[in-house]
Amino acid sequence: MALHRAAFLLYAHRELLAKRAVLVVGPNPAFLGYIGEVLPALGETGVLLATVGELFPGVTATGTDTPEAAEVKGRAEMAEVLARAVRDRQRIPEPGEPLVIAHDDGDLILDWTIAYEAREAAREADVPHNLGRPYFAFRIIDALTEQLAERIGHDPYGGPNFLGPDDIAQLGKAIAASPEVHAAIEELWPTLTPQGFLTDFLEEPTGLDEEDARAIRRPRGAPWTPADVPLLDEAAELLGHDDSAERAAAEAERARQIAYAQGVLDVSRASRTYEFEDKDEEDAEVLLAHNIIDAERMAERQEEADHRSAAERAAADRTWAFGHIIVDEAQELSAMAWRLLMRRCPTRSMTLVGDPAQTAEAGGCGSWENILAPYVADRWEYTRLGVNYRTPVEIMDVAAEVPRLAGNPDFRPPSSVRSTGVRPWARRLADDLAAAVAAAVAAAAGDDGRLAVIAPRDLHQGDRRTAPRGDGRGGPEPDAAGGADRPASGEGPGVRHGPGRRAGAVRRERPVRRPDPGHPAARRAVRARAAGGPQAHRGGHTGRSHTVASGGRVRSSDAGRPWDATGSGLSGSGWVTSLPP
Repeated sequence: MALHRAAFLLYAHRELLAKRAVLVVGPNPAFLGYIGEVLPALGETGVLLATVGELFPGVTATGTDTPEAAEVKGRAEMAEVLARAVRDRQRIPEPGEPLVIAHDDGDLILDWTIAYEAREAAREADVPHNLGRPYFAFRIIDALTEQLAERIGHDPYGGPNFLGPDDIAQLGKAIAASPEVHAAIEELWPTLTPQGFLTDFLEEPTGLDEEDARAIRRPRGAPWTPADVPLLDEAAELLGHDDSAERAAAEAERARQIAYAQGVLDVSRASRTYEFEDKDEEDAEVLLAHNIIDAERMAERQEEADHRSAAERAAADRTWAFGHIIVDEAQELSAMAWRLLMRRCPTRSMTLVGDPAQTAEAGGCGSWENILAPYVADRWEYTRLGVNYRTPVEIMDVAAEVPRLAGNPDFRPPSSVRSTGVRPWARRLADDLAAAVAAAVAAAAGDDGRLAVIAPRDLHQGDRRTAPRGDGRGGPEPDAAGGADRPASGEGPGVRHGPGRRAGAVRRERPVRRPDPGHPAARRAVRARAAGGPQAHRGGHTGRSHTVASGGRVRSSDAGRPWDATGSGLSGSGWVTSLPP
């Protein structure tokens, strides 16, 4: 449903979204691969599909955090922790322990007073760390120049300084070019990169209690994890990027190209024919290059055009502002991940699909209020879709007891369209779990479906030694992930089967049954398909069962754009969308 919504938005607001692209954020690469051909099949290509761990250009998150580390990294307060860590890198000498800088005209003394005043001036500029460094450096250079001028031009009889403004300016240039001075400035206010800064922080975390610091501490060189990517993005915002040197180089190159183009036009002018030399140039019948184009325009025509799509350019640009963002399994994203996504979409034009009751990640926000309140306050509206096209009614009856036992006695699950006729069962065992699993598998194995055994990872080996193959014989299976040609497979909690399906119980999949024709939703879907209506595209059976997101609608007054939120699953998922006007 969310992808069809994206296709609708791309169609209805093509001019806006074709330029800014649509970002689809999925829970894992398998899910994105599963849906990767949907929008192209609908004729839309201006879409970037990515996980949160892929949203920092140049970084590939291949590592894995412990649940405790992921939870700590995902907390909203990590933004302030990182901000304090950046400020801690803006150092000044201790009182009475100045930095002594060697110079041809005598040592320069960089003491606490000079450094403190320079740091305060840079902080008052209220710019990111790397952009504040020039303010700090200029103050330091000015103070050291004044110090050196006073030493050299001092009048012992109390008169004015012997050095004039030009002399002092020359001293300032010499100090500004001094490698020793630049080394001292770098020591006090270093140029930082997000990757380098976060590597240092995770090697020795600061601003956290010892338990949290121990959870995220790791050695230098460890691979990046998905939970690191929002921290890298936060660090990039705090540090900023001083591109003044790059801009100056680009301007110099452009000036060189214009000068070259002017030279070409001068040659063209000098090579003009003299057949019409008795006429003014304006009246001549032969047009030359210099008559129809100037040097600046000629240089522009030689610049290399960027033929990448909006999605390709967005993938390479951390600061890209998307026209719309779609998030699946939205309840699993941490507070820090939401900060990242909100920066990617300043208009808050989003479709969020998820089910707060199914939050599994320790750092997940869990509720729509927790997700949206920091960004749109209460300016949103939730609409629950109450039809479940994938999960049978027998499973939903059992699953619905979970939120009721958790303190929500009035909980109503979405209405399931189909029924298998097989009730789930539970058995409590005192010991010999592997043998009991083997017996259950042997009793349930057959030729009309697949059987999955889901257990904690520390029990995998025992289960696999005793669990039977599809023919009922014992013995280890070739792998733990299962395959389409195998009747039985073993997996651990957290494994996802296709988009949004999480393993967590012993379950047997039988051939899909058609929905009960007496079910109201089934009757509506049949009528819609017969009439060619929109429900024909919202969950009609095509030989396999699936769930249409049930959801919420969020409306926001930001920039005059309404919001929309929707979700699916146990309690009804939600999506959050702010539509362009």
